[in-house]
This record gives sequence, structure tokens and C-alpha cells, in this order.
Amino acid sequence: MSRRVTGPCAKCSVPVTSSTVKDAEVLSTAAPDGEHRLRADALRNRERIVAAARDAFIAYGADAPLDEIARRAGVGNATLYRHFSDRRQLIREVMIAAAAELTAETRGALAEEPDAFAALRRVVHRAADRRGGAFFSVLSGCLDDDPTVRTARDTLLRAAQELLDAAQQCGRLRPDAGIGDLMLALAQLGRPLPGMRGTDLDRFVHRHLDLFLDGLLAPSRSVLTGPSATLDDLPQLFDPGAGR
Repeated sequence: MSRRVTGPCAKCSVPVTSSTVKDAEVLSTAAPDGEHRLRADALRNRERIVAAARDAFIAYGADAPLDEIARRAGVGNATLYRHFSDRRQLIREVMIAAAAELTAETRGALAEEPDAFAALRRVVHRAADRRGGAFFSVLSGCLDDDPTVRTARDTLLRAAQELLDAAQQCGRLRPDAGIGDLMLALAQLGRPLPGMRGTDLDRFVHRHLDLFLDGLLAPSRSVLTGPSATLDDLPQLFDPGAGR
């Protein structure tokens, strides 16, 4: 049996049966699920764009073609621009995400590893896997006027400095090593010199990092030449527009 509704919908004279009630219940629950799927798809697209942009910036510098970023992400140009209206917005998102990721890794390693130097070794190798040094070198100086980017970068540098301080305090890191030594080594090992194929050199990166890290162990067996680069020196040493 069907019945007619009264009130605002009565003028529609829509018969309401048990089946139509069930259909309405299905639709009412399906809509949020559909919206959730759309949101999930949009989030995945955004994450793919950010990951692709990070790799493209390492390869081409801050002026990496947006078409190339969309191609690497497997999305259309319209999708990229729907998420990021201009290059600055995309660089901002990538820099904040990369800094947050490395900050979390640095703090997690210091909390989880048996000593601070083991934590330093873990962080350096993870950063190399993500080409963190190369990434920040090519974007050095970008968006320095953005307070959120500055905060994310400064938070990462503080976490890295705390890790170095802890490694020196426990007596395993030589006292004359500085954060500039670490940042420059990661940048140089993460970006092969012009004329060298990065894919062929990737398999040697971790070996060379171990050689570098062994040289940081205390007690030191040599006297280092000159002072360590400071954080103020780094922007002057990196060319943010240089690609590979």
C-alpha cells in the first residue's frame, strides 16, 4: 500500500512506499560516500602533483615546466591548475611538505635510535633517499618572504641542529663539524655534476654517505681545513635557478 504525504510535498502527489523509503535511505547514504570518493580522488591527485613537482624541481630547478610536472603526476594541466593556481603556490606547498617530512624524520630518529649519531646516520640516509639536500639547494632563496615557508624551514634547521648537538654531547660526533657541512654534503651527493647520469650514480650515494659519516666520527683523525659553512652562507652557495 502506498500513502500520500501531506505538508509541503503533498502538492507533488508522490506516493511513498516502503521501497521508495529504502531508495531514499540509500541515496542519503550514497551521496556522502560519493563525495568522500571525490575528495579522496582529489587528495590523491594533489599528493601526486606535489611528489612530481618535487622531483621535477630537483631535475630542472624552480622553473621546471608545469606541463612536465602534470605529465609526471599523471594528471591533466587543468587538474594541476585546479589545485595550484600558479607556480608560487605549488613551490610553497612542496617546500612546506618536504620540510615537515624531514623534521618529523629527524625528531623521530633522535627519539628512537640508541644514540644520537645512529640517529644522524639514519636521517642522512633517509634524506638522501628523498633527495632532500638537492631539493632544498635548488629552491634555496625561493619564497623567503613567505612566513609559513620560513617557519617550516627554520623548524627543520632547528631540529637538525638539535640532532648535531646531541651527537656531539654524547661524544660520537667530532666537535668541529657543523650543520653547513651536513647540508652541503647532502646537496652535493644528491645532485650529480653536469654530464654525469644521476640514475647510474644513485647506487653509490649511500656508500659515499657512509664514507662521509665515518669522517664525522669522534675522535677525529685530522684537522679540518677552514671553517664550516654557516646557515647564512648556504643561500649564497646555491643557485636556485640551476637545473641538472
